[in-house]
Amino acid sequence: MQTSSDRHEYPSHWEADVVLRDGGTARIRPITVDDAERLVSFYEQVSDESKYYRFFAPYPRLSAKDVHRFTHHDFVDRVGLAATIGGEFIATVRYDRIDADGLPAPVPADEAEVAFLVQDAHQGRGVASALLEHIAAVARERDIRRFAAEVLPANSKMIKVFTDAGYQQKRHFEDGVVRLEFDLEPTDRSLAVQRAREQRAEARSVQRLLAPGSVAVIGAGRVPGGVGRSVLTNLRDAGFTGRLYAVNRALQEKELDGVPAYRSIRDIAEPVDLAVVAVPTRYVPEVVAECGEHGVQGLVVVSAGYAESGAEGRERQRDLVRQARTYGMRIIGPNAFGVINTSPDVRLNASLAPEMPRPGRIGLFAQSGAIGIALLSRLHRRGGGVTGVTGVSTFISSGNRADVSGNDVLQYWYDDPDTDVALMYLESIGNPRKFTRLARRTAAAKPLVVVQGARHAAAPQGHAVRATRLPHATVSALLRQAGVIRVDTITELVDAGLLLARQPLPPGPRVAILGNSESLGLLTFDACLAEGLRPSPPLDLTTGASAEDFRRALSTALADDGCDAVVVTAIPAVGETSAADEALAQALRSAAAVAPEKPVLVVHVELGGLAEALSAAASTAPQATAPAPAASADARRPGPEEHPPAAVEAPDEARLIPAYPAAERAVRALAEAVKYGQWRREAAQPGKVPEYEDIDEKGAAEQIDHLLARGEGLTLGTQDACALLGRYGIDVRRALPAPTPDEAAAAAHTLGYPVALKATAPHLRHRADLGGVRLDLADEEQLRRAYAELTDLFGTPTELRPVVQGMAPRGVDTVVRTVIDPAAGAVLSFGLAGAASDLLGDTAHRLIPVTDRDATSLVRSIRTAPLLFGWRGSAPVDTAALEELMLRVSRLVDDHPEVVAVSLEPVVVATSGLSVLGATVRLARAPVRDDLGPRTLPVV
Repeated sequence: MQTSSDRHEYPSHWEADVVLRDGGTARIRPITVDDAERLVSFYEQVSDESKYYRFFAPYPRLSAKDVHRFTHHDFVDRVGLAATIGGEFIATVRYDRIDADGLPAPVPADEAEVAFLVQDAHQGRGVASALLEHIAAVARERDIRRFAAEVLPANSKMIKVFTDAGYQQKRHFEDGVVRLEFDLEPTDRSLAVQRAREQRAEARSVQRLLAPGSVAVIGAGRVPGGVGRSVLTNLRDAGFTGRLYAVNRALQEKELDGVPAYRSIRDIAEPVDLAVVAVPTRYVPEVVAECGEHGVQGLVVVSAGYAESGAEGRERQRDLVRQARTYGMRIIGPNAFGVINTSPDVRLNASLAPEMPRPGRIGLFAQSGAIGIALLSRLHRRGGGVTGVTGVSTFISSGNRADVSGNDVLQYWYDDPDTDVALMYLESIGNPRKFTRLARRTAAAKPLVVVQGARHAAAPQGHAVRATRLPHATVSALLRQAGVIRVDTITELVDAGLLLARQPLPPGPRVAILGNSESLGLLTFDACLAEGLRPSPPLDLTTGASAEDFRRALSTALADDGCDAVVVTAIPAVGETSAADEALAQALRSAAAVAPEKPVLVVHVELGGLAEALSAAASTAPQATAPAPAASADARRPGPEEHPPAAVEAPDEARLIPAYPAAERAVRALAEAVKYGQWRREAAQPGKVPEYEDIDEKGAAEQIDHLLARGEGLTLGTQDACALLGRYGIDVRRALPAPTPDEAAAAAHTLGYPVALKATAPHLRHRADLGGVRLDLADEEQLRRAYAELTDLFGTPTELRPVVQGMAPRGVDTVVRTVIDPAAGAVLSFGLAGAASDLLGDTAHRLIPVTDRDATSLVRSIRTAPLLFGWRGSAPVDTAALEELMLRVSRLVDDHPEVVAVSLEPVVVATSGLSVLGATVRLARAPVRDDLGPRTLPVV
């Protein structure tokens, strides 16, 4: 526990773990009175030049007065933060609140002077940039709006830290000093800079785990079998190109299967980049400490007995991550299956998979070891299922994903030149906002296919995840909005991945079908229609078709401008030989090569020879590899400055054709590729969040502050809700309370006939099907009769809460809602009103802020959308007005995070214009947006 420095409590929420530019980690925390010795030790390790840059004069040591000043803070007007590794300072930053004359000042002064000092050994790692993000966030929390810094002109590194941060700044030179002033309000550029740094740092941290120069397996047993010995054997047999060591405190031998063996990692003279920890749980803390002291960069913890085992295990898991981060190490696991990197420069199989898959272009991530095995197995197989048309670039099975998660791996895959397609099996998403952001960026560059486990149950016990109120269907819709290809099974995951890995994206949904079986062609035709594709009538080549017949037919189909993709169906002829299979495969490949912009798929029935022939150039089956020479201390991988050789591709590998054993599987994969291709084309021209001149953002903010002064969790009354919505140009049709028949008649007189009489009690609200609404009441007599009917049927007026409302023009009843989910963020939902839509779950969703393109697609995304566009001769309604309404609601929620829920129901969309007949608005204090703050690793 840290001791408070001065008059305020220690702000523990300022503590954070961050990933640095080189992939290592550091901990940032406030400096306290307990840090005097650490500060002195830190300062002693700083060069005279760095001290001079900090104090503008020779300053060899800190005086007692200096130490007191730099360790005593009030956490408001004076704040100091330190970056630490192994508990020791590697950098510090401090701000002091000042007035307009540059003198110390209390609140309400909103400017502060800031200064950094980074240990020379850690300069160039991005420590100062990370500290600047965190000290700026602290300053904003303490109502400081602007930083000032004085820097010597020769201190170019520190000037660059400030100028590269992306804030709006001013610079001037006086008295031999550069004075920088910059506002702390985040800008689009500062946020972009922050996220670019985050991507580079997190990608580098994963790269260090996947491409180590040396690996130690801690817990490798003396006899074959066991987890540690298996991993060691797999590393050796895969031909790992770096140094390999076996570590076990019980070892007396100097070698284990030709691998240098040691009793402790401390005994290894050379640096160790990656340690695979396979020891009983009780020994893991000691092993982690030894690894940290030896300078190990990362850990793969295959040991079990952590959060998956219950409450005590969860606490052990937290301690494990905290301990590893103390030393700047990242962790895959615990309870991990391991990692694989098939690059010829690395050949890393630090996993329990006994065989190495062939190199290829697919990246695999699985939170479950069992699913990881299944994925590798599916990709290995050449027959009896989907043909393996490409291999694996990297494979990560994260186990409990206590530290390294799917988000980190996405950061790595984003600009990994060896990965063209990313396949992920996720049982939980720890930070959905960040995952969605990273997925959108990744999907714009390469396909990302995801299958979610535990969709209808809680996340696995080992996974620390944020609670979400969103149903799985909503989460899936939001992922699709981000360009993620969402599938339901491991089989579909592999089917889609194999198509996307070696075939171009289809330019549209038009599909040609040809083959030597009319029945199989018809099945394919039906499957295309079921998946929303536009197939042409199948071309039957008859069972007597030769390879040349197939080639000509495929060439003709691909040359047709009305065709975007081709599905070839094939059944074996009686007595057909493997030579015939090879001839057909060659014919299909040669025809496909002429039109490289259109995908080709094959549906084969009991035609294993064709499946193998189509993909023989680059199978993912395990490859036989000569054992690597015994690892030695002088074995080296190419240094980071050396360029690895280009990947070697077999002839025609880029045009290999995936083959599927069933029409449904081929067509489903193709349909996903079509939807993804459409998303890519739309993402290339993103929509805009429109500006509306009649929006009163300032007035809305003032009203919200005034309303929240009444208390938290406030559901607005009708008058306040209508007033707030009105500031954003959203007019709610007036409704007047009618607690008695006479007051109902008076309300109708005010509004003008015809009117509607509605019961607004919670059990009857928006339930016209229950009879709580009477419409088109033309006069007072009809109104009084309807009033009597409602009270006779449902109870007293006090129970019914009746209101009178003027009739709106006829149209289609719809619902527009927003909700702030603690995990996913702000979500806008749309659907038609009524029990049928609720029962069918026919609702579409988009993340806020919604663009004009999002609003257009949202209206068209529900299954009942044809009702809005003139279904069966009805008049089309004003969808443009509906889209504008959703954009205005989105702006309201995005501008004011205190608006935590909005429900507009019903919204009657007429042929011209619309009417909002009911509105509910809920306010609460703005939730913390951790995705907009400084870079941090998840809290454990």
